[in-house]
Amino acid sequence: MSSTYRIADVNIRLSSGDYSFKIYAGDYSFDGAAPDIELYVSRDDVDYERSQPGGDSCTDSYLEALAVFRKISERMPKYDTFLFHGSAVSVDGLGYIFAAPSGTGKSTHSAMWRNMLGERAVMINDDKPMIRSELGHAEIYGTPFNGKHSLGSNIHAPLRAVCILKRGETNHIERITPDDAYPLLLRQTYRPHNKSMLAKTLQLLDRLKHSVRFYELHCNMNPEAAKVSWEAMRP
Repeated sequence: MSSTYRIADVNIRLSSGDYSFKIYAGDYSFDGAAPDIELYVSRDDVDYERSQPGGDSCTDSYLEALAVFRKISERMPKYDTFLFHGSAVSVDGLGYIFAAPSGTGKSTHSAMWRNMLGERAVMINDDKPMIRSELGHAEIYGTPFNGKHSLGSNIHAPLRAVCILKRGETNHIERITPDDAYPLLLRQTYRPHNKSMLAKTLQLLDRLKHSVRFYELHCNMNPEAAKVSWEAMRP
């Protein structure tokens, strides 16, 4: 038994053992062209996910789906695409990512944008979007793994800006250089185990540095923070 999915414009065929992934990836099911990637997840792959921090508290079905997604992420750099940990939202058809270490408030800030902007703002992915990085252009994609609140959709948008969040007592935003943003970008990017795919990922990050804007936002949890960030990053 096999099923095919389309994630970030890449066709992926998963053979056997795919029931758990179907739960997460139903919106990404696809019947079309021949697959670009073919995958199979073994018991060893599931056991590996269990050995990772927090894995021992997860169900087998979740770990199986996570193993599938890791295998996909390992292969995506071949298609100029990589997995990024952040909260991504589309406003008026343009994409924005809020990036920060876990617990800093990425999801809270994107929620405040949605509350402020209403139907103009659409959640792309609240946890693990994918970025296609080409020369002079980047595109942000939804994926089946969209955080504990399951916020996301199977859409994509041109990526306009990446905003790095830091906690602060007052709300202040400034544009920063790609080099200043790079250390956090690297930490938030999935880095493949395969050396050639890792090298390609670093190349894609370098492209990203030259195709989008970067900001640093010092913010509290007051809705005013959303207004400050939007006014600075809007077209």
